[in-house]
Amino acid sequence: MADACCGPTPAAPTTEPAADGTGTAGPAPTDVPQRLWQVRELQLASVAAIILAASWLLGRTGADAVATVGGLIAAAIAAVTFVPATVRNLRHGRIGVGTLMTIALLGAIALGQIPEAAMLGILFSVAEGLEEYAVTKTRRGLRALLSLVPPTVSVLRGGTEQALPPDDVVIGDTMVLRPGERAATDGTIARGSTNLDVSAITGESVPIEAGVGDEVHAGAINGGGAIEITVTAPASESSLARIVRIVEQAQDRKGAGQRLADRIARPLVPSIMILAALVAGVGAVLGDPMLWLERALVVLVAASPCALAISVPLSVVAAIGAASRNGALIKGGAAVEELGRIRVVAVDKTGTLTAGRPEVVDVVTAAGI
Repeated sequence: MADACCGPTPAAPTTEPAADGTGTAGPAPTDVPQRLWQVRELQLASVAAIILAASWLLGRTGADAVATVGGLIAAAIAAVTFVPATVRNLRHGRIGVGTLMTIALLGAIALGQIPEAAMLGILFSVAEGLEEYAVTKTRRGLRALLSLVPPTVSVLRGGTEQALPPDDVVIGDTMVLRPGERAATDGTIARGSTNLDVSAITGESVPIEAGVGDEVHAGAINGGGAIEITVTAPASESSLARIVRIVEQAQDRKGAGQRLADRIARPLVPSIMILAALVAGVGAVLGDPMLWLERALVVLVAASPCALAISVPLSVVAAIGAASRNGALIKGGAAVEELGRIRVVAVDKTGTLTAGRPEVVDVVTAAGI
């Protein structure tokens, strides 16, 4: 993403459970940033900023050579967050904001503006890190739904009960669900009757009666007696896994504001590069080449569409994150933008409208007391 806007390059796929049908529907991965300071881009930006500050202080004491080396090290550390992705994108014929920033950083170094080059890389790294944190935090909250699936499931095979991981359960197997246990995947009750707590899936606070022939969805808690369930879907295609997959796909669907920002940013990047080249070329003919080359670099940085390209995505992920902290799950950017046009809200019979903080509004005494 570093060459599409000021966001981070998408991380490589992990071995997390596959709501997309390619793996196990198990707990979400734990190798994503949990805290702001754990984001790689922000860590590198912090290190680069400390080195840059130290080199500036050394420069004030007259150690110019040491200050220059320190500034170069700071610029190199900050550049690690976006230059490799920019090079990869250029190999595939894609240019973007990362291309502009890379050229500006290298140009500033060539002109001897070492602190400016380092600061450019630091600010760009901070922008990448903040967006990565917001995106991964939202994704982590969504993937946490899959923690409703137990790590093992009891299955009857050949007349014996076996404890298997959910991924090994196939259609037609018979699951044994005891009181207090969660269903690992979807199925129908083949023997027994019980009360099922499906509040984590449907929001229904009252347990439902279920008997032979009734459906049981992944994540449902058995609140009654032991039952046997005939599996009707693998764990990767359970109703819970499909919910996660649908919401993740919807998160990738961009709203009108995001599409407009992208449409403007894409042609603007090559236009800025052409404009900077004209400034450098024409200025070199009419005046001091080095002066006009520096002005061309200023054009590259000042006219970068970084703010335009990142403003809408960051607003969207921030809104989704704020909603998730308050217990609301929003599909994606398009849904966030639609919220501003909502005039009527329909709430089903189990919809919770209270804040869970009851207050005494009046005291009424009975006659004679």
